[in-house]
Amino acid sequence: METIALPKRPARKFLPENFQVSDWKNLKPYFERLLEIKISSEADLKKWLRDRSELESVLSEDMGWRYIRMTCFTDKEEYGKAYQDFIQNIQPHMAPYSDLLNKKVLDCPFTKNLESQRGFDLMIRNLKKEVELFREENIPLFTEISTQTQKFSEVSGAMTVHLGDQEMTLPQAGVLLQSTDRAKREEIYRKITERRLKDKEVLNELYSTLISLRHKVATNAGFKNFRDYQFKAYGRFDYTPQDCFNFHESIAAEVVPVLNQLAKERKATMKVSELRPWDKAVDAEGREPLKAFSDGKELMEKSIGVFKKLDPFLGNCLEVMKQMGHLDLESRKGKAPGGYNYPLAEIGVPFIFMNATSTQRDMTTLMHEGGHAVHNFLTMDLELNDFKSPPMEVAELASMSMELISMDEWYTFFPNEKELKRAKRDQLEDIIETLPWVATIDKFQHWIYENPTHSLEERKKNWNSIFDQFADSVTDWSGLQESKDYLWQKQLHLYEVPFYYIEYGMAQLGAIAVWRNFKMNKQKGLQNYQDALRLGNLTTIPEIYKAAGVKFDFSRSYIRELMSFVGEELSKI
Repeated sequence: METIALPKRPARKFLPENFQVSDWKNLKPYFERLLEIKISSEADLKKWLRDRSELESVLSEDMGWRYIRMTCFTDKEEYGKAYQDFIQNIQPHMAPYSDLLNKKVLDCPFTKNLESQRGFDLMIRNLKKEVELFREENIPLFTEISTQTQKFSEVSGAMTVHLGDQEMTLPQAGVLLQSTDRAKREEIYRKITERRLKDKEVLNELYSTLISLRHKVATNAGFKNFRDYQFKAYGRFDYTPQDCFNFHESIAAEVVPVLNQLAKERKATMKVSELRPWDKAVDAEGREPLKAFSDGKELMEKSIGVFKKLDPFLGNCLEVMKQMGHLDLESRKGKAPGGYNYPLAEIGVPFIFMNATSTQRDMTTLMHEGGHAVHNFLTMDLELNDFKSPPMEVAELASMSMELISMDEWYTFFPNEKELKRAKRDQLEDIIETLPWVATIDKFQHWIYENPTHSLEERKKNWNSIFDQFADSVTDWSGLQESKDYLWQKQLHLYEVPFYYIEYGMAQLGAIAVWRNFKMNKQKGLQNYQDALRLGNLTTIPEIYKAAGVKFDFSRSYIRELMSFVGEELSKI
């Protein structure tokens, strides 16, 4: 077996080599030392920034591991407590010091020299934004928000259903919605729905609490609403809420009609009088669901193979993660829902968490998270932690492009030609379903935070109105209104990372364009993709997209052009 050189943590220059985060008392002296250091030249300032970056990397990685362990084992109390300890007893103390450190940089006479240097210009712009947003009275509110968001994982992670004598997590049960037995699909759909609805009041109340807390944070900082605050907090300097509204309108005009056509074709192919929600995941021609792999080990090995065939470097990224134990892929009881790639700032090697069963969707999830991981490897050696943290619109370009680029090598999972074609078709149809859902969730969030004092009845009414705008008009929801009313509650982002969702739509468009370039010239397309990712957070979103050979554009004409390309590719399969 090929041996891979495993990355080593860089030697520390500011903190002791054996330093470990235990409590605020052992951390505080290092923050104070940064405040006390005298900066007498531009070289001093750059060294000071490297020292601060080291401290932030150590803290970020420590919190990362606490989060990873908590989500891998929601039933282990000690992991939840360790995460809570960081949130409640360390983070609140760091916030005022971070503000003082930001001000120290902005007040330093040598900072002006850095504003014309690549990377430093964006970092300083970000520091100005942080200082502008900081409010002492928001510190306890952020602690409370973090405590509340953890509850979503706990509530969702505990959801199981019984099928016969077998207890299954909802992701495991969801796989059975691909069954060719329609009565079985309906039974499973109803069981999953009933289980979700058992906690509808708990999740509604939790969301109301979070909306209220977030609105307070925004008004404390002088903003009219949390949406405007969060756009600033996310550093969305390259687009506005109006651009999001343009995106919604473009999707409704250019993608929803395609979605409707696919639903009509599905209904006709299935020969059903009504297309029901449990008819959406099954193969329309009645074929058994595609099984991409049998277990987490096979998923891991085959994914490494796919990445290696694209480019040995890409395969090595996943191989390193495997050897370091940074992959937890299989669904199990007591594991939080969802999937993520968690960057670990000091070692540079991220951690991938997901809930795989055996489906094609699980396989594409690992392609997606693997794209994020590759991004972390490509930015590993950048000078400062700030330079390694790209905006989410770029992070998602990395992951969504990988889903499409990797299709060339999917025969590793589907050696049968017919199955391979079916898998590719499913992937492209999934894009047509994803874009309207992104628009749905994003538009819902805009309404939620523009109207923070809304009633539960208004929430339900507006959810349905927005859902209907972007859903196909073919699916029959009769007798399932309550299920439809609370569909939004399954979306983790609404609870844990508000307004982090539009990026998927923007990046999906970028990814289609990256894939189009790759189809025209594989070597150049892959090179441009990696060159763009190497830029980390050194330049603006439009510039990074340009480096990838694509546009950062949400206009109807551009979306029509990209959907036309997807349509052409679908017709070739």
